[in-house]
Amino acid sequence: MFPIYNEAGNIDLLHRTVSQVTEELADRYDVSFIYVDDGSKDESLTHLQALADRDDRVTVIELSRNFGHQMAVTAGLDLADADAVIIMDSDMQDPPRVSLELVEKWEQGYEVVYAQRRSRQDTAFKKLTASAFYLFLRKVASIDIPRNTGDFRLIDRKVVDELRKYRERDRFLRGLVSYIGFRQTGVLFDRDERHAGVTGYPLSKMLRFAADGILGFSVAPLKLISRLGYFISFLSFLGILYVGGVKLFAPETAVPGWAFITIGMFFLGGIQITMLGVLGSYIGRTYAQSQARPLYTVASVRTALPSRTHNQDRSLVR
Repeated sequence: MFPIYNEAGNIDLLHRTVSQVTEELADRYDVSFIYVDDGSKDESLTHLQALADRDDRVTVIELSRNFGHQMAVTAGLDLADADAVIIMDSDMQDPPRVSLELVEKWEQGYEVVYAQRRSRQDTAFKKLTASAFYLFLRKVASIDIPRNTGDFRLIDRKVVDELRKYRERDRFLRGLVSYIGFRQTGVLFDRDERHAGVTGYPLSKMLRFAADGILGFSVAPLKLISRLGYFISFLSFLGILYVGGVKLFAPETAVPGWAFITIGMFFLGGIQITMLGVLGSYIGRTYAQSQARPLYTVASVRTALPSRTHNQDRSLVR
């Protein structure tokens, strides 16, 4: 299953590659391909419709607008009807051949098999920020989310069924999969460079995505507010003792501290605004969830799934 956003330059190569890879599974499984077009502005949808015309294993889900990567993956999972689903990005950074290793682990009895990056062809800045994010998330999250993993993974049907019950809007799917549990294991791989196009995750989206992971699986920011408040109160108490001591024991050294007072007021004001911002993030998520709006809107579904033969009693969706 592939989320698609402005990937016109990758789609044909991607489908050719995954078709070749899955030939090794043809004797054991029915393999179908779900492509979710997340409101692409280029010719991605045209390429996908052409694929559906040529290959009856292809299902194309067209969302009515761009809802974001996590919602596109959710839409694909909601439609998938198979014994296992492999989620893979469409930029060719996730090597399709690794999916065969995921299937091998699944056949050994694991319900979730995640692809874990051993190396990645990204900028030094992105590597640094990704490492910092996973390190921080590992420290504060209420669940154990494996480091250096994305959404490239195989999940069993029972896990897909459980995921469908979780309808939160600010989605962090790799966190939800870890939260659900079941038997999980990883497969190491080397991530390639993007074949064509530009990333759908610029810095601003990466920051929002990181916030979804932290706010969705940790109350550490709220605890930090309390601890910061205690610390400032302690400093204020020390300041009171200092001022009182000067007034009592050395009044002649007391100097009007207008600058100190002004700086202190701005400092405390900044801290208060920051605290309100953190609280607002949690309240905003609660408000959005209480509206109970659909997570996404499907404009069309184009599908022609093949019927099963007598010697193919299990299926895979990619």
